[in-house]
This record gives sequence, structure tokens and C-alpha cells, in this order.
Amino acid sequence: MNAFLYGTVLQCKLDIRSKSLLITCYIVPLIFFALMGGIFTSVMPDMSETLIQSMIVMGVSMGAFIGLPPSLMETYSTDIQKIYRVNGVPACTGVITMFISAFIHLLIMCTIILFAAPLLFDAALPENMPAFFCSLSVYIAVSLAIGCVLGLLFKSHARLTMVSQLVFLPSIMLSGIMFPAELLPGLLRATGKIFPAFCGYNLMLNGGLSFTNLWYLLTLLAASVIACAIILSRKKLS
Repeated sequence: MNAFLYGTVLQCKLDIRSKSLLITCYIVPLIFFALMGGIFTSVMPDMSETLIQSMIVMGVSMGAFIGLPPSLMETYSTDIQKIYRVNGVPACTGVITMFISAFIHLLIMCTIILFAAPLLFDAALPENMPAFFCSLSVYIAVSLAIGCVLGLLFKSHARLTMVSQLVFLPSIMLSGIMFPAELLPGLLRATGKIFPAFCGYNLMLNGGLSFTNLWYLLTLLAASVIACAIILSRKKLS
């Protein structure tokens, strides 16, 4: 247990020094928030009610789908995986420590947005903070679990980048955070509901913590955990 905690703390420190995760978990989401927050609230004043949730969905999607997968791929597609085997370290250790580290960093980034938005853009804070953080934690966990699947599944940077973008871009464009999902054509609106960003966004809205928005995210989380376990078992046997 002590070794696992040490590994998790070490991974957090390594991620802080990682330019990739620093950019995708902090710099890009916060710059996007600083630039687009003012634009959104100026063009659509009503968006001040949902600005925090919108910016958080963008930041979490960026960190989970663009930032985490390359780090996992580099670990499990190189000699680092062999080091795990030689030292008798469970294959899942790297995934778990990276998941926890990314979760902490994304939670910090989301908290910065949560308390900066009212000061910078007069955005409305969530009415129920415990419910909001519960919803946020679920959404981050689901997004990171999907990111873990992507990082374990691919061995090529080019393929991983392409698939990650195919998950990230629809999550932003079709989830309703940029403009109301009702404005989209029926097919695109239905497609947007496949991605966790749609349910995650609605889950974080005031009064959104309900089984209707929660069941699909929990299903995705369970499916992602099972997929990671299967991929790791195959890597162990190969």
C-alpha cells in the first residue's frame, strides 16, 4: 500500500513536469476559458448561467482524450512495461496511478474555473456545491477511463492522435456547450448523445444530478474498466 501511494505521488510530480499534460490539463483549457468566457457571455448573456459547466467540459475532454492517452501509450508500448514484469509490479499499476494523477490535476483545473468564472465573467455558481462536485467527479472519472482505453489500445502516435481527435471534437461540438444542442440536425444531435460530454454537461447543471443523466455515464465507466482489464491481460500474455 505504501509503495502504491508513493507511486501515485511520484506520478503526480512527474505529470507536473510533463509538458504534454501541463499543456492539456492546465494551459490550453485555462487560456480557452479566459478568451472564450468573455466572448460567450457577451454574445449570449444567458450563457453566464452555464459558463462554468461548459468550460469544465472542454477542459476535462482536453485532458482526458488528448493529454492522458499518449502518456499511457508510451508506458505500455515501450520497455517500461517490461520493467513492471521483471519487478513483479501488477500491470494495472501504471494505469491506476496515471488515472489518479490526471484526476487530481483535472479537478484542480476545474476548481480554478469554478471560482474564477464569477469574478471574471459574472458567471453563476452552482446552487448545490456537493451535488456539483459529485457530478464533476463522475464525469472526470468516465472521461479518464475512456482515455485509458485509448492509451492502451493503440501503439502508434499517428493513430492515437487521429482517434483521440475523433472523440474530442464531437464531445465539444455536439454536447451543447458551444450552442444549444436543439439547434443541431436530428442525426448530429443523436450522435452527440453518444459521447460522455453530453450527459456530463447536463449532470453538472443545477438539478441535473439524476438517474437519467447518470446511468449512461456509469455504464461507460464500467465498460471502460472492463476494456482496460481485457487489454492489459492480453498485453501480459503477449
